[in-house]
Amino acid sequence: MLTRLSVRNLAIVESADVEFGAGLNVITGETGAGKSVLMGALELVLGARADASTVRDGAKEARIEAEFQIEGSATIGDFLEEVGLPPCEDGALIVRRTISATGGGRVHVNDAASTVQTLRALGKLLVDVHGPNDHQSLLEESFQRSVLDAYGRIGAKDYATAWTTLSDLRAKLTELQGDSTDVAEECERLRYAVEELDAAKLTADDDDELPARHAAAAHAAEILDCANAATAALSEADDSAAAALIGAGARVREMARFHEAAVEWGEEIERLTVQVQELSRELADSVSRLDADPEALQTLDERLSLVQRLKRKYNCADVASLLALRDVRAERLADLEGRDARLKSLADEIAAAEIVVRTAGAKLTAQRKKTAEKLAKQITKELHGLGFLKAGFGVTLTPHEPDASGCDAVDFQFAPNPGEPARPLREIASTGEIARVMLAVKTVVAEHDAIPVLVFDEIDSNIGGEVGRAVGEKLRTVAVHHQVIAITHLPQSAVYGERHFAVAKSVSGGRTRSSIQLLEGEARVAEIARMLGGTKLTSVVEQHARELVALAAK
Repeated sequence: MLTRLSVRNLAIVESADVEFGAGLNVITGETGAGKSVLMGALELVLGARADASTVRDGAKEARIEAEFQIEGSATIGDFLEEVGLPPCEDGALIVRRTISATGGGRVHVNDAASTVQTLRALGKLLVDVHGPNDHQSLLEESFQRSVLDAYGRIGAKDYATAWTTLSDLRAKLTELQGDSTDVAEECERLRYAVEELDAAKLTADDDDELPARHAAAAHAAEILDCANAATAALSEADDSAAAALIGAGARVREMARFHEAAVEWGEEIERLTVQVQELSRELADSVSRLDADPEALQTLDERLSLVQRLKRKYNCADVASLLALRDVRAERLADLEGRDARLKSLADEIAAAEIVVRTAGAKLTAQRKKTAEKLAKQITKELHGLGFLKAGFGVTLTPHEPDASGCDAVDFQFAPNPGEPARPLREIASTGEIARVMLAVKTVVAEHDAIPVLVFDEIDSNIGGEVGRAVGEKLRTVAVHHQVIAITHLPQSAVYGERHFAVAKSVSGGRTRSSIQLLEGEARVAEIARMLGGTKLTSVVEQHARELVALAAK
């Protein structure tokens, strides 16, 4: 639930702190006192669009902070983890939003920076706000369907899975059918490329070494001359390095007979001799593979030219890229050559998927039909308690082609007056009627609604008297399962609040300020009396206020 709302420098609210309680919280006050500002503040911490003009004149920024107690809510915990926000400590979720007078602002959730988009998604899990214009959602078919499914706890998972499968298959078919390329022409281009690359018999290891091998073959004679001279100097000539080392080794070994340190020197000379001889053999072996034959050079030259031409033609940096490109084009060629077969296969898969969708849709429709009658009876009962003593309410299902929501359209039917046929709610309901129908719906589905906080902003507008009292009772009923915050002008509704806040406006130092306070005892009676009689607070009005408060407390 929402435990605290703090507002600083927002419109006429310089500073306000409200501590809400469980159950029904009502907010009252004269028109223009600042109730709408408080609602706007709450909507801002739920992700509503911010406007720099709402910052109080003379202030650099407006700040709103809300604290929710969500201990035990796995849904909120999972969401925070999914978006990378800190978990709630002791179940406390703290949301802060700052709006700069120069534009822009900041969002923090549990002291971690966040975005308005994330805040908006989080807000939908926390609070359901019904303002004066939000009742129009009741007229939308999607909302009516969600109410029906929520009331009947109807799970559409099987249908959703079947529909997703069918949609994916249809998308693949559309993609394949929508290929405007001349298939035969593209197949010919692809086939030529694959055959050309296959004919080259490319190998990444060998062909990437071609430049080095070509350079070696082109200068084979020079390399051989240098190698022969080097091997002679190392080990083959009479005055080679190896011969000199062997001679030196013999003299050192002779010295070792009289000088102990010479033993180690002799061993080192012997190792050097072996290394020089091995280097000479390695050098000779390496150049022995060089081929100075002009025909061999020509072969390498032709191979290098082929590989370089293919790289340029297909815009590839190396042979590995050429081989990868060959595989991609071969795969595309196979797809196109098997296009007709694939089209037929997809058509068969779609036909089978459509059967699964219709089967799942039929089960979903059966569940909805079974629930629709129960929901209609329950809402009708609630409407009777809200002043529609002879009204009728119905829920109809109209079959249609399968879509993401199922195979039927849900339509709420309403007959506010006896003797009149029920017609779609959107065609006949007035603003006041819609507000009461929405409250009846919320009363019925409250037990099944997972959103913890419900806000009703003047849901009792355009009604009064005994109906106002009935609205207050229904709000308290809804508050059994949810925390409810209701802004009202009706004293008959306000008396049912378990916590009653009053918003007042004052002028000081030439500035208008709005404040809010919790009312108890006589202060609350005085506020109810003001709502009943305005500025004419007679003893009769005051007594009426006491009676209303006492009646609601029973």
